[in-house]
Amino acid sequence: MSSFCRAEEAPRPVIYQLMVRTFSNTNETRKTNGTLAENGCGKFVEINDAALRSLKGMGFTHLWLTGVLEQASGTAYPTRPADSPDILKGIAGSPYAIKDYFDVCPDYAVEPEKRLEEFQALVKRCHALGLKVLIDFVPNHVARSYDSDVRPESSFGQGDKRDVFFDRDNHFYYLGPGDPGGGAPLKLPTLGMPGCEGSFAPEKHHGRVTGNNVISWAPSIHDWYETVKLNYGHDFTQGRATGHLPGPDADLTEVPKTWRTMDEILGYWQGLGVNGFRVDMAHMVPIEFWAWAVKRARARQADVFFSAEAYDNDPAKLTDGHVLDELIKAGFDAVYDDPSYDVLEGLYDSGKWANDLDPITFTGARFHQSLRYAENHDEVRIASPKEWGGLGMKVGRPVTAVLFAMGRGPVMLYHGQEVGEPAAGTEGFGGDDARTTIFDYWSMPEFTKWVNGGRFDGGRLSDEQKDLREWYGKLIRAIQGPAFTAGEFYGLNHANLENPKFGRLGAETSSGHWLYAFLRHDAKSGQSFLVVANFHGSETLRDVQVSLPDDAWNFIGRKPGDGWKFTNRLDGEWSGLAKAGEIALPDLAPCSAMILEILQDP
Repeated sequence: MSSFCRAEEAPRPVIYQLMVRTFSNTNETRKTNGTLAENGCGKFVEINDAALRSLKGMGFTHLWLTGVLEQASGTAYPTRPADSPDILKGIAGSPYAIKDYFDVCPDYAVEPEKRLEEFQALVKRCHALGLKVLIDFVPNHVARSYDSDVRPESSFGQGDKRDVFFDRDNHFYYLGPGDPGGGAPLKLPTLGMPGCEGSFAPEKHHGRVTGNNVISWAPSIHDWYETVKLNYGHDFTQGRATGHLPGPDADLTEVPKTWRTMDEILGYWQGLGVNGFRVDMAHMVPIEFWAWAVKRARARQADVFFSAEAYDNDPAKLTDGHVLDELIKAGFDAVYDDPSYDVLEGLYDSGKWANDLDPITFTGARFHQSLRYAENHDEVRIASPKEWGGLGMKVGRPVTAVLFAMGRGPVMLYHGQEVGEPAAGTEGFGGDDARTTIFDYWSMPEFTKWVNGGRFDGGRLSDEQKDLREWYGKLIRAIQGPAFTAGEFYGLNHANLENPKFGRLGAETSSGHWLYAFLRHDAKSGQSFLVVANFHGSETLRDVQVSLPDDAWNFIGRKPGDGWKFTNRLDGEWSGLAKAGEIALPDLAPCSAMILEILQDP
C-alpha cells in the first residue's frame, strides 16, 4: 500500500505548484524574448515568510518548486558558459532539459555561487511553517549539454560504448551510420534561427537519440531535439516487454548503470530535505525501475512522496497494461488525472458533456490515487481568453470544485490560477499559446498584483480577483473533512439522465450536459456531502431537482423520509431539505458549485 492511501497517518496532499522563475518576479518590462537583465527573474530568497504563510493559510500542505534543477540556458555565469542556442528552447531554457542533476539553477540565487545554500534555506523556511517541498524528477531525458560539475564522476555518458545503438550499461542510445538523417554530424532543426548553426559540436562524430525516442541524425523542430534519451537497460525498439530487468529487491551491483545514477540523484535531494518528487513522463521509463527506485527512496525516508506525470495513450509507454495502474502498483502515491481534465476542458472546446466524467469514476484504486488539477505548466490557462470557451477566471470555480471534491487523491493549484492569470500575449519561445512560459524570463501581469512588491498581500488585485482567491481557500478548506479525505464517491448523473429538472437547457431530451452531481460519504465518521456544479458559462440553471435513488441513500446510510438538511459549506449559507428522495436546489448561477453537507434536520 502506498503512503498516500494511509489517510489516518498523513493529511491529503494539497499542492501549490510554483515556478521560481516567475513566482516572485515583479519586473514588469516583459520584453518578448527578453534577457534576464531585461525581464528579471524570481529568486529563492524572495519566496519569503509572507508568501509561505499566505499559502499555508489557504490550506496548502506541499509546494512543488518547479524547474529548480540546473537546466541548459542561454545565460552565462563566471563558472558556467551559456549553452549554444542550437540546443535551447527559449533564452532561459527549458526546465526539463536538465544540465546538472546535482545542482540548482543559478538564475534563482542572489549569489549564484551559493545557489545550493540559498535553495536549502528556502527548504528550511518551508519546513519551519509546516510545508513540504517537492521538486521535479526528469528521468527520461537530459539536456544535450549535460555535464555535472557538482558530481562530475556521476555525469551521464561517461564510459558509454558509442559504437553501438544499445548496451545495457550505457546511459544513452547512440546513432549508427545507417540510421535516418544522412549520418554524422548531428543536424539540428535550428539552422537559420538567430545565433544558430544547426549543429552541436560534441555530436559531430556521434549522435544520440532524442528525448522523445526519435532515432535520426536530423530530428525535426517538433521533436525534443534539445534533449537526449536515457537508457534504463531496455532497448525500446524491441517493444514494451521489460520483464528481463531486475526486480525491486535487486542489489546496486545487479542493476543497469542508469538505475544506479538515478538512485544516487534521488538520495542526494532527499538528503537536502526534499520531501518528494513530481516525476516527468514516468510512463517512458520501465516499471521495474520504478518499483526498485521508489522502494529504495522509501527505505531512506518512509513518507517520501512520488507523483507521476503519465499518459496511457502515449505509444511510448513501456507496459501493455494501463500505465497509470502499473505505476501505482510500482509504488507511486499518485498519478496525473489527465482523463478528467480532458473531459472538463472538452465541455467548453469539443462538445463533451458532464456525463462523460462517469466512466472515469470506475477505475478502481486509481480513482482515489489521482492527482487532480485544472491547470499546470503544460496546460493552457483556464482564464485565457482563447481557451475554455473564453469565459475567463470564473470557469475555474465549477471545474476545480468538481476535480478537488471527486476523490481522496492529492489536488493541485498552479500559481496564478487563484487570481485569474490569463497568459495572454506573446512571451517568447512558446508564442501566444495561452500558457505562462516556462522557457523565457517573464513575469505574470495579474499575479504580480498579488505579489505586490514582495509583500504577497494582494494589494493591487481587483475585488473580483480577491474574491476568487478567497473562494479557492474556501474550497480547499471545504474538502478537508473525512468524507473527502477518507470517504467514497457515488455519482448521481446516471440516476438523473431522465430527470427533466436536472439542468436541461433548450431542446435537450436527456440530462447531464452542464450539470454534475455526486455524493461523498465516510462510513467511519458518518459525514456526507452532495456536490453540485453548473458548468455553463452564461445560463443560470433554475428549478433544479436532484433525485437520490434508494442506492444513494443506502450509500450514505440514511433514509429519504427522515428529514435531511443540505447546507452549503463552500459559498453562501443556503440550506434545503430533501423531500421524497429529491433535493430542490436554488438557482445555480453560471460557473458555480455547491458543496452541501447532509445533516439531520433538528
